[in-house]
Amino acid sequence: MSDAPNPGPYDALLLLSFGGPEGPDEVVPFLENVTRGRGIPRERLQEVGQHYFLFDGVSPINAQNRELLDALREDFAESGLELPVYWGNRNWAPYLTDVLREAAVDGRRRVLVLATSAYASYSGCRQYRENLAEALAVLEGEGLRPPRVDKLRHYFNHPGFIGPMVDGVLASLAELPRDVRDGAHLAFTTHSIPTAAADASGPADGHGDGGAYVAQHLDVARVIADAVREQTGVEHPWRLVYQSRSGAPHIPWLEPDICEHLETLHAEGVPAAVMVPIGFVSDHMEVKFDLDTEAAAKAAELGMPVARSSTVGADPRFAAAVRDLVLERAAAERGRAPERCALGALGPSHDLCPVGCCPARAPKPAAAGADSAYA
Repeated sequence: MSDAPNPGPYDALLLLSFGGPEGPDEVVPFLENVTRGRGIPRERLQEVGQHYFLFDGVSPINAQNRELLDALREDFAESGLELPVYWGNRNWAPYLTDVLREAAVDGRRRVLVLATSAYASYSGCRQYRENLAEALAVLEGEGLRPPRVDKLRHYFNHPGFIGPMVDGVLASLAELPRDVRDGAHLAFTTHSIPTAAADASGPADGHGDGGAYVAQHLDVARVIADAVREQTGVEHPWRLVYQSRSGAPHIPWLEPDICEHLETLHAEGVPAAVMVPIGFVSDHMEVKFDLDTEAAAKAAELGMPVARSSTVGADPRFAAAVRDLVLERAAAERGRAPERCALGALGPSHDLCPVGCCPARAPKPAAAGADSAYA
C-alpha cells in the first residue's frame, strides 16, 4: 500500500490571484478591468496608474505568483502529492476563465482553490467566489462540463503563514540601529476597506465592530508580537494600521493610515518602527509603493528609522502549509476528521463559507460556499 499523500477526491489545485500589468501599455487596460462597471474615466485611471509607471509599468505580483507556483509544484513533488497546479487571475492574464477552461478540457472534475488573500472580507473572499461562479457559468454556456471548485479555508493563522512573518520582523529589527532597536514600534499593516465592509466580514453571527476582518488581523498581530517577545526578550508595542485606501473621502474606511501613524509615533517620541505587512501574501505593488515608497518617504521626512519586514511570498513553509491545507480538506471530504493547524485565539476557519458570509451590496452568484450553484 502506498504511503503517498492522498488528495482525493481532488484532481487539481488552482492558485487564484488578483493579477497585474507587466508593461506600460498594460497599466490602463488592467485598471479598466479592476474598475469595470464603476464609470471611472480613462483620464482618471491614467492618474491612478502613476505608481505603476514608477516601476516601468510592471507589477511584481505576476512574477511572485510564478515563484509561488514553482514552490508549490516543488513541494508537492518532493512530498509525493500528485496534484497538478494551475494559476489564474481575476484581472489580468492568465485569466481565471481561460485557466478553468483549460482544466475542464484536461478532464479535471474537482478543483481546490487557493486565493492569495488570507483573511475574510468581501474583496478578499466573496468576490473571488463570485468570479469563480462567473467563470463556471461561461464554461457551462460553452457546452463544457465545469469542474466543481472548493476554496481552501482562510489560512491567516496557519503556522506556515505566520512563521515566515515572525522571522521577517526579527530580521527587520536587526536592520535598525542598535540604539533604537529595543524601542521600536511594530506597525502591523493591512489593506484598508470601508468600515461597512469590515463590519459585514465573516459569518453573519459575527458581523459588527470590524467583523472577522479586523478580528483576524488583530489575532495574527498578537501572535507575531508575542513570538518576537519570546525570541528577543523585548516587549515591542504594536498596533494594527492600514494602507492603500482608494475610496471616496466621504465614505468611512478603516484607520489610521500608516503614514498618519508614523507621524503620531514620531510626535510621541517613539525612536523607530518596523512596518509589518501581515495583510499581504507577497511584496506586490501596494507593498512596494505604499510602504517602500510613500511610508518610507514619510519616515525619512520625520527622521525616524524604519524597516519593512517581508511578506510570506514563496517561502517553503508557506508552500508546505498549502499542502497541509489541501490534505486537510481532502481528508474532510472523505469523511475523516483531520488535524487542523492554527495559532492564536480564533482557531481554524470554516471550510465552507456560510450563507450571509461577507455579503456584497448587490448579491451575485458565488461558487465554493453554502449558497453555491456549483456544488
